[in-house]
Amino acid sequence: MIDCVAGYHLNPWTCGIAKFNMILARHLGLPVVGIRDGALTEYRRPLLSIKLSEFSESDAANLDAWGRRHAGRFELFLHAFDGAAIELRLLGAAARVSVANAELARMLRPARPDLQEMFCPGTILSPQRYQRTDLSVFTFGMAHKIRVPLYRRLRDLLEATGKSYSVYVSTALHENTSFDGSFVVRFEELQSIFDRHVYFMGYLSDTAVYNHLMDCTFVAAFFEKGLRANNTTVNAAMESGCAVVTNLDDFSPAGLVHMTNVIDISRCDRLPDLDETRRIGLTAREVAHSRYGWDQLVAQLRPVVQL
Repeated sequence: MIDCVAGYHLNPWTCGIAKFNMILARHLGLPVVGIRDGALTEYRRPLLSIKLSEFSESDAANLDAWGRRHAGRFELFLHAFDGAAIELRLLGAAARVSVANAELARMLRPARPDLQEMFCPGTILSPQRYQRTDLSVFTFGMAHKIRVPLYRRLRDLLEATGKSYSVYVSTALHENTSFDGSFVVRFEELQSIFDRHVYFMGYLSDTAVYNHLMDCTFVAAFFEKGLRANNTTVNAAMESGCAVVTNLDDFSPAGLVHMTNVIDISRCDRLPDLDETRRIGLTAREVAHSRYGWDQLVAQLRPVVQL
């Protein structure tokens, strides 16, 4: 009897097989274990649910050696097969083999006539319908820059309005960064703050972002020290006429004034009503286009351009 589900990648935000493994383990009442973890040795009969092409060369070699040492003492659930020698050895060493589709079954049955043809159910973890609410907040930015305490303050301000609200969270990633464990913790903290009011949108295209900007009541963007003039997310929101809730300091862009063209979370004791919010958004658009738009930047650089 299998006593754990073992996988290579473990982050369900970034890997479909990791997500499948997490849900499968949850249904079976078993733990999920990383194949690279020493903890795998604590289990007597792990189910390896894997796609070997995801493995680094060294990790694949380590799994090969592990499989030889534990022949007959593990089960295998294959999501893909590329014909590698290591895959063939794992097929032979596994006590039981399951494959995820009919094509794999036909391909591998000559090597393992006893294999089980299976499938992978849907893996939507949060089957939420968007609820229409009086207020909506859209927040988007870099995944590793979520300022949880300021979102708590935003929640308190939203609750104080007495109106229903929704919070839509998108993200972007710097090159060479990833949705690592700290990122997941931050999102889970946001979920604990906003509970049923929050929807996680993942990475959105420019078109999707623009449509959210057009439809939301507020845009929230919080920073470690304060808003800077090179923050393109806030500039895009202001250009679109959004009322931005953010944090300002002495180095924030000149011309931004609390409750005139921006909402400074540190000075805000109440959120504006809808008429005030529209006025703030319109004034924000004016200052964004007149002082921080492409025309203004190009005008400063053009004199030093050599064609």
